[in-house]
Amino acid sequence: MSIDRHSLAKELPEFKEKIHELKMHDRHFARLFDDYHDLDHEMIRIEERVENTSDEYLESLKKQRLHLKDQLYSLLKSAS
Repeated sequence: MSIDRHSLAKELPEFKEKIHELKMHDRHFARLFDDYHDLDHEMIRIEERVENTSDEYLESLKKQRLHLKDQLYSLLKSAS
């Protein structure tokens, strides 16, 4: 089974350069980006069955990741 990775650059390819720029110069963006990346990594480990957890927990992680993605997108839009 192929696990779909949700890197922010893959999810929002039109902002690839802006993502890099904000990671380097905006602490708030960088923290949110790191949180997003950490959540995505944790979800991949769960989906690959490296870690075992409940479906409810995985769903809560997905919601958190989506919320972070929305925040990051908003910051990217306002910086463009």
